[in-house]
Amino acid sequence: MNKIFSEDLADLLNILPPHVYKPLVDQDDINSLLEVVMDLGRPPSARFPGREIDLSPREVIQEDIDYVTNRIGEFGDDNRAGIERTLHRISAIRNRAGKIVGITCRAGRAVFGTIKVIEDLVQSGKSVLLLGRPGVGKTTMLREVARVLADYAGKRVIVVDTSNEIAGDGDIPHPAIGRARRMQVETPSMQHAVMIEAVENHMPEVIVIDEIGTELEALAARTIAERGVQLVGTAHGNTLQNLLLNPTLADLIGGIQAVTLSDEEAKRRGTQKTILERKSPPTFNIVVEIQDRNLVAVHADVTVAVDGLLLGQDIPQEIRSLDENGDVKIERIEPAKPARKGSAKASSAPVMSQKFPDMYLFGVNREKLEATARELHIPINIVSNLSQADILVTSKTYYQRKPQKIRDAESSNIPIYVLRKHSGSQFRQFLLAMDKRNRLPETEELPVTEIAIREAEEAVSRLKNGEDEIELSPRSSYIRRLQHLIADRSHLTSQSVGSEPKRRVRITREAGS
Repeated sequence: MNKIFSEDLADLLNILPPHVYKPLVDQDDINSLLEVVMDLGRPPSARFPGREIDLSPREVIQEDIDYVTNRIGEFGDDNRAGIERTLHRISAIRNRAGKIVGITCRAGRAVFGTIKVIEDLVQSGKSVLLLGRPGVGKTTMLREVARVLADYAGKRVIVVDTSNEIAGDGDIPHPAIGRARRMQVETPSMQHAVMIEAVENHMPEVIVIDEIGTELEALAARTIAERGVQLVGTAHGNTLQNLLLNPTLADLIGGIQAVTLSDEEAKRRGTQKTILERKSPPTFNIVVEIQDRNLVAVHADVTVAVDGLLLGQDIPQEIRSLDENGDVKIERIEPAKPARKGSAKASSAPVMSQKFPDMYLFGVNREKLEATARELHIPINIVSNLSQADILVTSKTYYQRKPQKIRDAESSNIPIYVLRKHSGSQFRQFLLAMDKRNRLPETEELPVTEIAIREAEEAVSRLKNGEDEIELSPRSSYIRRLQHLIADRSHLTSQSVGSEPKRRVRITREAGS
């Protein structure tokens, strides 16, 4: 389905000591090699998808480390080096004296077709942010984005290449990026400056950037987007929710701020008086969560998605995948809507009474759901008999199989809520969505939130008057987020400490402030 464009695997294998090289090339799946690991005093090992093997009973010695480092380029400030005209990456582990005591030799690959599942989004002209766990293929996708936009869309593309991750080592970029131009970054701390330099000096239509990870880089990205340049980049984090809770990178999707509403406005909205809202328009229009190499979740309108998450609602998204024929399959997941009389559909929400609905769980972790409910201070009632339930809660996997319990609920017109993932964020969204529909305009949680906000503000005042550190009272994760925002707004350092249910915020004054 995907065509390997260039591996240059021999170039990577040839830098390895003979006793590591020989058993490695004998592996049947050598072409799927991920990386070779060599640490002093341990046997060398190789990692493949789904398995790891020792390559030799002999432990790695310093001469083995030197054998590799003498055959590659110079290590940068980030302890990464490469092999000229290839995409392979060698990363070093140093001891306290700065001596290299371990290396990871990672195989770099350029692959045609890796962006087929999102090619229409990339070519739309909108800025696209790729998220995903390490090793899932974000950088490989960026290479293909650069090549497709430069060679087929005819756009002026510049790759801002920190550590030569995207276009390989050496002065001549790897052909995997096509006609795109590459600007190297001398040290990772200067990535933001090169991003701005690329726009000011070379008039690109598209900038491709890997691993946006600092506040300065997030600010540079916003500056670039405001000048009308399309951005395609990656950032640390697996999901949109992760990014939203990262104070350093939240600006990429609009940022969040605590807002205190008047009594009348809070009553009109049916919310707490202190809420979280998006601070500004998102830098990236589209967020793609890479779940596997041919499976992604797409948030096609980041503004709508972020606003929905801050309200505790389900948000629309697309699940895209490639089938066995290489065709793109798109499944659209819409937010929950009230169920119509006489019907019950997946992800539909019932018309509720003023009490929280009695829930029947099918294929859902009860302990995890109850723990999330306690954290949110939401009382729930889980029943053991389907006939007693107001709603059936199940997972996407179980719903797709349509077992008897699902069919019984549908035939009895019992609304079904389908959780896309078995994750805390999904449980949280579900409970907040249900709770929002059933709460009266004024709730008991309002005073708790206001007390917590006042406590944080008082702590900030005390710290500015000379105290070094203050721990606040234990609070739920939602309220802790508000307290972190108050500390951040006052340029103070904060972190959550302790274990639930006594987890709390600690605010400290930086030395010299």
